[in-house]
Amino acid sequence: MTNQDTTPFETKCEILGDLWLDYKGNEQFTDFIAYNDLGLPLAYAIATQIVTPTPKAEMFVNETFDLFLGTIGKEDEGFSSLDDVFGFEAEE
Repeated sequence: MTNQDTTPFETKCEILGDLWLDYKGNEQFTDFIAYNDLGLPLAYAIATQIVTPTPKAEMFVNETFDLFLGTIGKEDEGFSSLDDVFGFEAEE
């Protein structure tokens, strides 16, 4: 896999922010969300420009994203959205 095939940092933040907002009540993600109680809201705050990313914040977000993909059994293919990660078809 080349670096071109990985998800950009900004998109990781958007994906994790969406996951945190849309799935925090979902039983399937209870343990994941509890464990990543810093990385998920941090990703949301970066995606919504509430905070500016720092190297340490990027480390937390990247680790959370890698754990998320591991949890759902996916490799980083350069995703564009949470729907893309889950394999949902784009609605037209």
